[in-house]
Amino acid sequence: MGVDSPFPESITRRVHTVRGGGGVALRVHDAGDLHGPPLLFIHGFSQCHRAWRRQLHSALGLGFRLVALDLRGHGDSDKPRGAYGEGRLWADDIQAVITGLGLDNPLLVAWSYGGMVVCDYLRHYGEQHVAGVNFVSAMVKIGTEEAFGLLAPQMLSLIPGLFTPEESLCHAALERFVSLLHHEEVSQETRRLELAYTEGVPAHVREALGSRSVDNDDVLRRLSVPVLVSHGQEDRVVLPASGWHIASVVPHAQVSIFGGIGHSPFWEDARRFNRELAAFAARCW
Repeated sequence: MGVDSPFPESITRRVHTVRGGGGVALRVHDAGDLHGPPLLFIHGFSQCHRAWRRQLHSALGLGFRLVALDLRGHGDSDKPRGAYGEGRLWADDIQAVITGLGLDNPLLVAWSYGGMVVCDYLRHYGEQHVAGVNFVSAMVKIGTEEAFGLLAPQMLSLIPGLFTPEESLCHAALERFVSLLHHEEVSQETRRLELAYTEGVPAHVREALGSRSVDNDDVLRRLSVPVLVSHGQEDRVVLPASGWHIASVVPHAQVSIFGGIGHSPFWEDARRFNRELAAFAARCW
């Protein structure tokens, strides 16, 4: 059975709640082989664990433990005010998931803003307990002129609407944002689901995420674990230049560019993504 195939219903799926930085409750979804090498999936801005459903519900679960959390402020995790500006909080969240679920040297799979979260973790906890990192259409810097230059013009045009408390303006911006997640049109069912969990993130959380100013090149330069950079050539959220930037700072990084694919290669070409992730994981342990 290929890694892109659905896995049998007999494979157990579990849901946990762990306490992250500052005691924030984090919802964590856990599937696949409980004793397999762990893959920890970290979603992006205004998303949730369900973004990874083509991985959590794939035959990756026959050989790996598949763990996906809802970041603070997202999905079914707590959404407190004033708890998003400090990198240490995000780092503590990832550490809480790793220790709470007993994950032994997980491979971190970080999509979009998830790249910032992984860098927060690496800055504060180091790479000693990480098998490798897969940066997927990832951001690794924010709030600087260079960082803005790595975002697509379509995304930059949405920023005022994404952060406004004005409901009608915000809804229109979120609808447009969801349309940018894929290069090709998706089904109405998929679009409705993605819009629902995108709108489930409060405006104060989105604004707080966007207000950070961090450059993680120093963290990336110190990485010695295996690194895979996966990026869609047609990404209209985070430009492929961001992936190439990561590779320029991490010389041993492997780069995989998905032609004809947008911001979500793990969804748009799940077969290739899962196959490459499994092959990369084999190098990490």
